[in-house]
Amino acid sequence: MRKRSVTVRVARWSALHPWRAVIGWLVFVVLCLGGGIAAGMNSATTEDYRVGEAGRAEALAAEGGVQLRPTEQVLIRARTESARPRGAAADAAVEDLTARMRALPEVASVGAPVRSADGRVLRVQVELHGPDQDAKKNVIPLRDVTEQVRKAHPGLVIEETGSGSVSKGVNDQRGEDLAFSEAITLPITLVTLAVVFGSVVMVGVPLLLAVTSIMATMGLAMLASHLLPDTGVGMNMILLIGMAVGVDYTLFYLKREREERARAGGSLTSEGLVEAAAATAGRAIVVSGLAVMVSTAALYLAGDVIFDSLATGTILVVAVAVVSSVTVLPALLVKLGRRTERRAAKRLRDGRTARPYAGEKPGRIWNALLTPARKRPALTLGLSVLVLLGLAVPALDMKLKDPARDSFSRDIPAMRGYDRLLEAFPEQRIRHQVVVRADASRAGEVKAALRALDRRAQADPLFSDHAPGRPLLRSSEDLRTTTLELNAPHPTYSDKATASLAHLRDDHLPATVGKLPGDVETAVTGEVPRGTDYVEHQNQKLPLVLGFLLLMTFAMTVYAFRSVVLGLLGVGLNLLSAASALGLLVLVFQGDWAEELLSFVSLGGISSRVPLFLLVILFGLSMDYQVFVVSRIREAALDGVPTRQAVLDGIASSAKVVTSAAIVMVTVFASFVMLHILEMKQMGFVLAAAVLLDAFVIRVMILPSALLLLGRATWWPSGAVRRAEERLASRPYAAPEAAGHHAVAAGQDRTERISRADGGGGWAATGTTAYDPLRVQTDRRAQTDPHRARTAQ
Repeated sequence: MRKRSVTVRVARWSALHPWRAVIGWLVFVVLCLGGGIAAGMNSATTEDYRVGEAGRAEALAAEGGVQLRPTEQVLIRARTESARPRGAAADAAVEDLTARMRALPEVASVGAPVRSADGRVLRVQVELHGPDQDAKKNVIPLRDVTEQVRKAHPGLVIEETGSGSVSKGVNDQRGEDLAFSEAITLPITLVTLAVVFGSVVMVGVPLLLAVTSIMATMGLAMLASHLLPDTGVGMNMILLIGMAVGVDYTLFYLKREREERARAGGSLTSEGLVEAAAATAGRAIVVSGLAVMVSTAALYLAGDVIFDSLATGTILVVAVAVVSSVTVLPALLVKLGRRTERRAAKRLRDGRTARPYAGEKPGRIWNALLTPARKRPALTLGLSVLVLLGLAVPALDMKLKDPARDSFSRDIPAMRGYDRLLEAFPEQRIRHQVVVRADASRAGEVKAALRALDRRAQADPLFSDHAPGRPLLRSSEDLRTTTLELNAPHPTYSDKATASLAHLRDDHLPATVGKLPGDVETAVTGEVPRGTDYVEHQNQKLPLVLGFLLLMTFAMTVYAFRSVVLGLLGVGLNLLSAASALGLLVLVFQGDWAEELLSFVSLGGISSRVPLFLLVILFGLSMDYQVFVVSRIREAALDGVPTRQAVLDGIASSAKVVTSAAIVMVTVFASFVMLHILEMKQMGFVLAAAVLLDAFVIRVMILPSALLLLGRATWWPSGAVRRAEERLASRPYAAPEAAGHHAVAAGQDRTERISRADGGGGWAATGTTAYDPLRVQTDRRAQTDPHRARTAQ
């Protein structure tokens, strides 16, 4: 007998020692979570976010101590909309606010009050110490002061907004959104699992493993953050992906154990059933998990701290979910299986007939869905591909935008204050910072050139007058670094905002500072330059990431199925699925027709991080369905079933579990569409759409049609299927069970079983003459009550 695979050996140990496995898993979860809490989270710093020219400008300015500081704006206005805050009341409020703010250690400076053009709003600018990333924490005492001043001057409306206030509001809203998402996801997941298994006890197993896997991963993510800093999105991804794959992997394993139980008809104990399931479903879970992790690793090639955080969270949670599925899950299934056996034994003692374990067959709906592929594969393939290509067409017009602050929900109080700030002071919308570094002896030349640059900008209709009260030029103490701030009254994601940056970098800067002789270093930063450079950086990295994805998808498919044809087919299907999902994303979010339906304000484009994230995650998740569906087809083919019948039987036998897995994933992803953050809305929508298309079009229409047309060529260059057919044709075997890995030789004893113990195509025959603790022994007791036979341990 060939050596069992690691997956089977681990499952066997877990089955024979269930309590040790369960306790070991709980200890692992506690150690991970405890270790993470003890180590703490290492959050990304401002330096970690720097990309392109904007990042270089920020580094130059920070080195000279003249970087853009996080600012808060306190607005003071009269209770009556048309009135102006005048007199002693307004002066007292400004004086009170200024004194209280200057007393705070977080505050670097407090500016003089500035009145809006219509005179109805007073603005007091407060600069904070520290980088932008610390602003959401440092702003808390400032907001407390603003609240105190508001209460002390009830005759005025006093509110605060700024980068720190908005960041804190977004973080708070994200936490509330995630809680809301969980409140939606869990009940639907429970209902879906209850429908699949018809048992409350069985429903608890997937949820238990998913939740404990997420807890363990959170601890590991805290530890990993000391190598790759966390940006705050990693935990979101752990929750998003962890619940989806955690439930899915458990679902596949549970379904396979049930099928083995139905097929064995009482001839195997619960331990034996778990081992049999591990040889097929266990291996498929490991291969699928590896595919997701390898695909997700492509995000590291983007060279971006946010994608690093997304990749780390996804890889860790998938790895932990795989480990839980192949270690503690077999132990739980054994405990539940023994419970089932005791019930069966009690029924026999009571004189009642034991309930048979009946295999599940696909229902009428699935038979109807498979009919086109079965009867007209060429036509079905052609029409399905044309439909998905049609859905992909809008993606050709996709415009990537950095959403920045303007896209955040107006449910955040600081964003409503931000709107009122921009209404009264439109020049506050955009700040471009020009940074120049040269020898200290040339500081005068640099300042003169920057003043000339400012005059050119003021004559450009894309710019506005520089904000009153703000220093036009700032120089470092050593005079080597000088900065100039320019303003523009456009939304950060608008074409005019991008055009103002292009004019500055390509026209005004070369015509002034760019003419200075010698070693002069220049760069431009600000919110718009950051976003523009970020999109350009991603576009440069996209070919590398996509190439890696295609190569890894091909390699993993060939490894899993020993077939180059399936590898090429998998790459093509993943590209088709991703392109159609992106087309739907553009159709819904790039225009404004769905704004009220999905509660968002269109940017006229797609958030720059979404497409790359979709490609990576979708390629990994698509491999889930590919591995589980094609594994069933290959098992049937290796049993000697003709390829055509193996395709139909394999897809039909996995129909219910694939549907259930898709429902769980779509529920998790779709819940993010109801969140407030536009980027999360887009991610949730595109992933939900992609999973639906993958599960119900790719795997039901296109994949079976393509495999039916390919026939035995599907498995090229592997000869395993051909050898299996030849071997079985030479023996007087009865027709093998469809989509299973058990074949029964005609005239031979029913107890002989053929199991794919190594999970890689090797077969091992085991007769009942050799003692196997996982098989019900053929003695008098087992013959009268096979469910009561226990495992010798």
